[in-house]
Amino acid sequence: MRHLLRGFLLVFSAAILALPLFAAPRKVHTAALGAPRKVAYSKTGDPAGAAPGEESLKIRPLVIDGSVKEWTTGDAHDITDRSFVVRRALRINDELPGEKPAAPANHWVWQRGPWLLVDRATGHVSAIKLPDYDPAVSQVTWFRDYAAYCGLTPSGKSLYAVVAQLSARKPVLSKKLDSVKEDAGAHAACAPPEWQREPLRVTFHPAGKDALSFEVVPGSAVLVEDSPDDPDAGKTKQD
Repeated sequence: MRHLLRGFLLVFSAAILALPLFAAPRKVHTAALGAPRKVAYSKTGDPAGAAPGEESLKIRPLVIDGSVKEWTTGDAHDITDRSFVVRRALRINDELPGEKPAAPANHWVWQRGPWLLVDRATGHVSAIKLPDYDPAVSQVTWFRDYAAYCGLTPSGKSLYAVVAQLSARKPVLSKKLDSVKEDAGAHAACAPPEWQREPLRVTFHPAGKDALSFEVVPGSAVLVEDSPDDPDAGKTKQD
């Protein structure tokens, strides 16, 4: 009986040790930006995002596991060796109720959208919520996992210098720069901020005012990158 029990235990142990050999192989995800192309674009189609006189927008497909998941515009920025951010381009239906355009393509317009966070390892795509971000005013300059931009309050009356860190609940910096005049052009409110590494400093350029610099106290990144085995990998989510 002892020999039978010992033999059973040996067979059982061998089976347990062999389980990893029969486990399903880990799925390898791919995430990349495709070739750019230009599309028709105007302030009529994108009143908030387009500058006066813009006639075209350069867009690129975001390809996840061989399929186009989103359209993007502008330059991407690497946050880590596996995650990057890029701005989304939205194709919006511009057709009025009951309207029948001469060509089907005529009732679609392109607009600049929110920023996306893309994880190359999992294929996970999520929309980034930036405090007081306004597509007409906020020209984001990235450094590490920090986004610096001029933000606009919900009332549209105050312009703020904002530094946001990915996945942090509150902005690292939020300082009022100026009051916004109703007759002032939104695109002329603020130029893109500039970063300096040592000491860590960001400079804002509000229109009609002297440049303002703020030192940022560096901290550890708070971005959490999911495991490649996440069952929801590849899905676009809102943060």
